[in-house]
Amino acid sequence: MTAFMLTTMVLLFALSVPIAIAILGASIGGAILFTSLNPLVVAQRLVATLDSFPLLAIPFFILAGNLMEAGGISRRLVEFAKSVVGGVQGGLACSCVLTCMIFASVSGSSIATTFAIGAIIIPAMIRHGYPVPFAAALQTTSAELGVIIPPSIPMILYGVSAEVSIGDLFVAGIGPGLLIGGALIIFVFATCLWNGWGKADGEGRMPLWPSLLQASWGLAMPVIVLGGIYRGIFTPTEASVVAVIYALFVGVVIYRTITLSALIGVLRRSVISSSVIMFIIAAAGVFSFLITRAGVPATIGAWLVEMFSGPVGFLLAVNAVLFLVGMFIETSAAIIVLAPILAPVAAQFGVNPVQFGLIMIVNLAMGMITPPFGVNLFAACQVAGISIDKIIGYLIPFVIVIIACLAVVTFVPEVSLFFLNVLSSR
Repeated sequence: MTAFMLTTMVLLFALSVPIAIAILGASIGGAILFTSLNPLVVAQRLVATLDSFPLLAIPFFILAGNLMEAGGISRRLVEFAKSVVGGVQGGLACSCVLTCMIFASVSGSSIATTFAIGAIIIPAMIRHGYPVPFAAALQTTSAELGVIIPPSIPMILYGVSAEVSIGDLFVAGIGPGLLIGGALIIFVFATCLWNGWGKADGEGRMPLWPSLLQASWGLAMPVIVLGGIYRGIFTPTEASVVAVIYALFVGVVIYRTITLSALIGVLRRSVISSSVIMFIIAAAGVFSFLITRAGVPATIGAWLVEMFSGPVGFLLAVNAVLFLVGMFIETSAAIIVLAPILAPVAAQFGVNPVQFGLIMIVNLAMGMITPPFGVNLFAACQVAGISIDKIIGYLIPFVIVIIACLAVVTFVPEVSLFFLNVLSSR
């Protein structure tokens, strides 16, 4: 049954069938042909998968990100980042990474970060003489931080699937997020110096103090949301509602940029995005239920334990598999299907489940920036108005930087667990 389901799913992917339909179709086919389950069980599992309180955070964080964009928060964050690092050669490119790090600390979505920040920063970089493919590749990669820096929608999915504390995952995501963001800034700065790009980046940027005042409401947002989670004032799910209320208040009352018609558009986009993700989650839940019922996780776990004598070999193999999976399967679906299988096996090798969650998320996030199904790649190319083939040469060095950071996250547990240990010791 499992072989049939996997083959069918891959075949449907190759035929460009939507991800959720492909997963659900393979699951229904496997259930009918190879089990005696009542077909109503499939419908029940669709509902049961979504009947989870933590999953409520996903539509609310998506809505918060769209409200930030419509309310002008993202534009003010870009101006603040430019005022901080834009005065040096390559500073505008570095400000792209910095802005994505700030925006990611609330939006929880890489695709939202791509559109919200890319629509502002890519045209600005082009005006300052940066090559269009480089600007698009930079935005593609920087937006990956949207799922690594907390709050993160994939972290919520992993926490639900692997039964790991979402709050712990959020705290653990700070270290890898800072590592990758810092590495990207250093790489971008060195690249600009080497190629002579960005010599006029200081032109037109706001002074630091006015830009800080202008962006203060936006900068306070991650402090309120993440601070409330870490101090136990509200749960991650409740924090998503707080983020929506705060973004709506700032956009309507403070900046006064969100009109009724704009709000209707924001709600429409948020509903569509949330529906797509939730459909994928429900379909992946059915798939996961069937392969678990067939004993696949236990079989794979026993095989991996027998095949690898220690955690190093296991982690190398898992990273290779996840990298390939991320290239072809949507991140949310991959996490829901693979987390229940791999997380228990990782625990057998002594890998902390929180750290393993970050390994999975960073790895699968690379699928968002690599062909053939990288959603960030498509979004950035759409914003920049170029085809994917023109961006690949500029994208490869960024992928290498992310892979180097992934190696550190994989084999240096303190990167993920440092902040969590600090908070636990108090």
